[in-house]
Amino acid sequence: MDSNNRAPVYYSEYLQLDKILEAQAPESEKEGIVANDEMLFIITHQTYELWFKQILHELNIVRNIFKQRNVPDNSPDIFNANSRLKRIIKILELLVAQISILETMTPLDFLDFRDLLRPASGFQSIQFKIMEALLGLEFHNRYGQEYYISQLHPKDIESVKNAESEISLIVLINSWLERMPFANDQKYWGGHGKDFWHHYRAEYAGGLMPTEQANLEAFDKLFMNPESYPEGRRLSQLAMKNALFIMLYRDFPLLHLPFELLDRLLEIDEQLSLWRQRHIHMVQRAIGKRVGTGGSSGAAYLKAAAESHMIFKEIAELNSFLIPRSKLPKLPELLQKDLSFDR
Repeated sequence: MDSNNRAPVYYSEYLQLDKILEAQAPESEKEGIVANDEMLFIITHQTYELWFKQILHELNIVRNIFKQRNVPDNSPDIFNANSRLKRIIKILELLVAQISILETMTPLDFLDFRDLLRPASGFQSIQFKIMEALLGLEFHNRYGQEYYISQLHPKDIESVKNAESEISLIVLINSWLERMPFANDQKYWGGHGKDFWHHYRAEYAGGLMPTEQANLEAFDKLFMNPESYPEGRRLSQLAMKNALFIMLYRDFPLLHLPFELLDRLLEIDEQLSLWRQRHIHMVQRAIGKRVGTGGSSGAAYLKAAAESHMIFKEIAELNSFLIPRSKLPKLPELLQKDLSFDR
């Protein structure tokens, strides 16, 4: 359609403000009870859900990028993925900060309408469960599985299960890392790729304190011995090696964006953890040791979930195996050239 023939766009119609601004229906008003803070409670949670929708939008773009058979490390796709992940992080930072607004509501203010909300609770947020699933949190790693979908409507249960059946971001990242050639390609190492890891192990071992010898045992299991690689991990041994290589040689131009991507995955985990921790303190402040409106153990549930729902913890543990730049094994000249702008 010719843009000159398009109908004029009007602000409130474009944003559908008639729907959004009429979407608050406090339960207290229905019961004739004065509960002035219920409006804040509703708008805050509606805002959360809008931001969850935006996070899912960004997350699906990133997942589609990594669903490709090949994602060149110097392509616009990696930059785009980093930009989307950065936006997700900024939204999560906002969601953490938004809790302070809700905390202006005192416990007594909350009690004015709290009992009218049962059995609804934030635990029934479908979008948040879908977000966790698409990032890579699997059902068997969830805390409180007995509550997880028990209170959801059938169509919402189906939506969550469909999300769990889709390929998650951490699985896609694993495949992307496995395809990275720099630490193993014979083009660079000429059959001596194993020598790099033995050399690196020697440097790593030499820098450990006597009380850190367990780290060396972990290093051998994760990087040196294929037969001893622990079962049930989300990242393969090859992916772990390549991720560590990226972290070690991130100063080379071609590894700038891959390193940023790994770092942003860790930041997403951190922000989700901060959100849960802030949520814990808010709940403790609002209801103490009482159970949640949905029947969960309240703050106790949130604390346990915060400790067990880390999605990218295998990337985070790589920081235990770094050595100073001055100790890094020198890379073959051809590899140095391919990792640089002067190619």
